[in-house]
Amino acid sequence: MEKKLGFGCMRLPMNGTTVDYEEFNKMIDYYMEQGFNYFDTAHGYLGGQSEIAIRECLVKRYPRESYVLTNKLTQPYFRTQEEIKTFFEKQLEWCGVEYFDYYLMHAQDRNTYSHFQKNNAYSECLKLKEEGKIKHLGISFHDTAEMLEQILTEHPEVEIVQIQFNYADYESASVQSKKVYEVCRKFHKPVLVMEPVKGGGLVNLPNEAKKMYDDLNQEASYASYAIRFAASFDGIYKVLSGMSNYEQLKDNVDYMKNFSPLSDKEMQTVLKVGELLRNMKGIPCTACRYCIEGCPMKISIPDLFSCYNTKKQFNDWNAGYYYNIHTQNGHGKASDCIKCGKCEKVCPQHLEIRKLLKNVSETFE
Repeated sequence: MEKKLGFGCMRLPMNGTTVDYEEFNKMIDYYMEQGFNYFDTAHGYLGGQSEIAIRECLVKRYPRESYVLTNKLTQPYFRTQEEIKTFFEKQLEWCGVEYFDYYLMHAQDRNTYSHFQKNNAYSECLKLKEEGKIKHLGISFHDTAEMLEQILTEHPEVEIVQIQFNYADYESASVQSKKVYEVCRKFHKPVLVMEPVKGGGLVNLPNEAKKMYDDLNQEASYASYAIRFAASFDGIYKVLSGMSNYEQLKDNVDYMKNFSPLSDKEMQTVLKVGELLRNMKGIPCTACRYCIEGCPMKISIPDLFSCYNTKKQFNDWNAGYYYNIHTQNGHGKASDCIKCGKCEKVCPQHLEIRKLLKNVSETFE
């Protein structure tokens, strides 16, 4: 059976400010010995160190056909169409390989996508695929389900989609994990999962959530429920885990080498934990979206509240990224609120929206 755990190389073991090659070698060896072989990197990871570490610890020590390597084209590293191939060739050199198994248009959202379109990035990478330097072309994605539908409609050549997918974001109004996943299924695209444990947020759980898992009496790690949740869905190709030490890797490998989907009881518990986390110490917005229609500043209030909750509950570094997404293209920031009060008149939860938007503004702006 295809092993579903992927090695995300954004959070590698570190020795001060440099990658700990000895620890990384040890992790790679155990991972490969247990039948896993998928590695994911990008030039921006660890300031370029991730690609070099893969060359030194993986590529130089294992035959090319024994592993699958994914890299990405990232917006800051090309300004023109001509620069794309130059950057790509450097990535091959940094990683020490002659081709990438998967090459993703990185962090696609409406603004990034516009830059890629303007510079014909998709067609440029298709040429590299025709040359045999890319085996499969895909995207990594951070935006709404509607935006993903647009990209996949305009670019049927996309073969795979990497999305943020975890049980805390499953019903999130801002990240839209469930809706984005459903678009992938609609277009029959295999799914790569990133942030299955929300950067460690689904490991460092509040006591009430831990008790819900402990009551299952399974001696399983909290991370295992998060990763198995993501891997339990149809069409999931790999679930990437950013493992920063041998103990994390061993835990992940030991329960994923003979993967079994969550049982009904486990799934019910995981979804209850997700609901608990969404409602905990946050704004109890149900995302009914009644408040948006009459807002003269076009503020996506529920989306901004969802970003705020994610930031407060998990200290999630991605929350600010999604805040920026939901305050673009004519949509106002929290600080743009003119305190007209129209939103509060229609809110079924009777939230003090004007006051809450001030808290959101102070958090993100």
